[in-house]
Amino acid sequence: MKFIFSHNSFNVLDLDKSLKFYKDALGLAETRRKEAADGSFTLVFLGDGATPHKLELTWLRDRKEKYNLGDNETHLGFTVEDYSAAHELHKKMGCICYENEAMGLYFIEDPDGYWLEILPARRPA
Repeated sequence: MKFIFSHNSFNVLDLDKSLKFYKDALGLAETRRKEAADGSFTLVFLGDGATPHKLELTWLRDRKEKYNLGDNETHLGFTVEDYSAAHELHKKMGCICYENEAMGLYFIEDPDGYWLEILPARRPA
């Protein structure tokens, strides 16, 4: 039996704001959407165009208060070929929330407070 990653899910308060953030910050695009017949929820799946893994954004109509992310130790990691250009983009967007230059990585924060790790793509020597 073999299990394969399918997706991760984040609950969001403002779906349009989150979709814009993920497109602008990470280039993720909508691949699929499911809306409840009664309008109580919307699921939007985002993809990077390179891997089958998806990020599912879940919007709940009746949710008005921010989500409690606890200590927010859970995160998604992304690699990028042009780390310097990505860092500059995220700096301009004002979404860098933590940097560790010694480890060569940083984190950005989405509109709901989720942290996303940005790493340079590593090539074998």
